[in-house]
Amino acid sequence: EIRPGIVHRLDKDTSGVMVFARTAEAKRVLAAQFRAHDIERVYVAMVHGALAEARVETYLVPDRGDGLRGSHGHFRRARGEPPSDARLSVTHVRPAAALKDATLVECRLETGRQHQIRIHLSELGHPVVGDRVYIRDYHGPRIEAPRTMLHARVLGFVHPRTGRRARFEREPPEDFRAVREMLEP
Repeated sequence: EIRPGIVHRLDKDTSGVMVFARTAEAKRVLAAQFRAHDIERVYVAMVHGALAEARVETYLVPDRGDGLRGSHGHFRRARGEPPSDARLSVTHVRPAAALKDATLVECRLETGRQHQIRIHLSELGHPVVGDRVYIRDYHGPRIEAPRTMLHARVLGFVHPRTGRRARFEREPPEDFRAVREMLEP
């Protein structure tokens, strides 16, 4: 009867920390924290080019006009207010290290929408290294990687049973480190 519950997801090729609820009550409490954006989430990514610090706030839509998810008004000029299916999305981006033709960045989420980080970085003109979807509009030299170089490094929340703050951190896996070493200046 008691099955673990998936509270949030990571994109297919994204590595990192996740949380699963062991009870229905824990799932309810954790899901409420995610909906209220009370979860600490820090990702690291390698992006094409030199990216400066930025705060990105857009309304994400399921189809920006070409079949891809994206920000309202980014692909095609906005006509009026965002549609009812648009969701406010906020990402804080901070460069962590300059690499050869790339930047290691830290992304802190205020919201957590599907593909949010990948879309925001791509729309800034710096798609994630290894991304095969949101690189479509990028015209610079492409850096090859075995997967999307995006890693969920930190996940913090209030524990549903104890009520105490819990924080989990995991460094990127070997494939991420290998690409970073390859791009060291």
